[in-house]
Amino acid sequence: MTEMSHVRLVNVTKRFGAVTAVDSLNLDIEKGECFSMLGPSGCGKTTTLRMVAGFEDLSEGEIHVGGRLISSREKNWYLPPEKRDFGMVFQAFAVWPHMTVYENVAFPLRVRRLPASEVERRVRDALSSTNLLSAANDSPSDLSGGGKQRVALARALAINPDVMLLDEPLSSLDPHLREEMRFEIRDLQRRYGFSIIYVTHDQAEAMALSDRILVMKLGVAQQIDTPLAVYNSPVNRFVFSFIGLSNFLNVVRGEGGGVFLRDEEGNRGDALPPDLTPPASLRNSGDKPFSLASRPSEIDFCDGETGLRGIVSRKSFLGEIVDYQVKVGGQEMRIQKARRAPGPDAGKACGLRLLRPFWYE
Repeated sequence: MTEMSHVRLVNVTKRFGAVTAVDSLNLDIEKGECFSMLGPSGCGKTTTLRMVAGFEDLSEGEIHVGGRLISSREKNWYLPPEKRDFGMVFQAFAVWPHMTVYENVAFPLRVRRLPASEVERRVRDALSSTNLLSAANDSPSDLSGGGKQRVALARALAINPDVMLLDEPLSSLDPHLREEMRFEIRDLQRRYGFSIIYVTHDQAEAMALSDRILVMKLGVAQQIDTPLAVYNSPVNRFVFSFIGLSNFLNVVRGEGGGVFLRDEEGNRGDALPPDLTPPASLRNSGDKPFSLASRPSEIDFCDGETGLRGIVSRKSFLGEIVDYQVKVGGQEMRIQKARRAPGPDAGKACGLRLLRPFWYE
C-alpha cells in the first residue's frame, strides 16, 4: 500500500461461472479522493463496488481499507457489510415511506445502538448539511426526486463514513437536478473529508466530480488517470471512443510511405494531407488498415486544397454550437464549431484541418 492509499484492491477478480466480470483489478485510492469508475453497461464497475461494499465475495485477490484487510479469498477472510462502516447511496432512492425524513436518517444509528443524544446530534448535522432540516418531520413521499436522494445522502452521512460508495445515484433525476446534486455531493465530500468511490456511465458526471477516473471494458482496467489526462491522452481506441465525441477515419498505407483514406468498398481513396503523418510503427505496418481519430471540437474548416476534402451533408444549429456532418471519401465526420464561427452550408465542399489527430490500430 502506498503511503497515501486508503482503499486498496490487489488483483481483485470476480467470476460468475465461466464469465469473468472483473479481471485482476489493482487500485489505490487516496484518503479524501473522489474516484469514479466509468464504463459501459456490463464492464464490471458495479460488481467492483459491490465487492468493496461486501455484497459480493471475491473469486481472487484482496481488499484493504484504512490499513485493515476486509476481504481475501486466499485468507478466507470476509468482513460483513454492516461492519465496514461505509456510507452507501444507490440509484433507487431506497427511503422508507412509512418513516419521516428524520426517522429514515436515524434508523441505521439506532440499529447500531448509539445513545439517543448521539443519534439526535448526528441526524441534525446530516439534515443540516443536506438542507433537509426544515423537512425533518415530513414524509419522503412528499419530497421531489432530488429531495429523496438528499435523504439517502443524509442517512449515509450520519454514520460518519470513512468511505462513501455511490452507484449511479443521480441517473433517475432530471438533468437540472442531476447537475445540482453533483456539486452538492462534491461539497459534502470536501466538508467531511471522506473518500468517494463513484460508479457511473455518465461521462460529464465523472468529469465534474472526480479527482481520478478508472475507465473499464469487459472487466479490465483500460486507464486510470485524472479527467483531463483521460480526455487529452487516451491510451487506446476504446478510451478515446468512450470519453467525449469522436471521429474515426479508416486509412491505409500506400507505396512510398503515403497514407490514404479507404473508401466504402475498402479500396484506397484520397491521399491524406502531408501534415497528417502517423507514427512510424503504423507507417511501417504494410497494408494493414488503421484509424485516424479526432474530436469534433478540434477540427477547423480550411481551404479544400490544403486540408481533408469533404462535402457538408448536414448542418444543425444546437444553441451555442453548430454541428456539421461532413462526408470525407465515403466516410462520415462530425465537426462542432461555436455558433458565431463562419462555416459552410449543407451541400458545400470544404476542407478540414485536424488540430489534434490521434492514430490507432
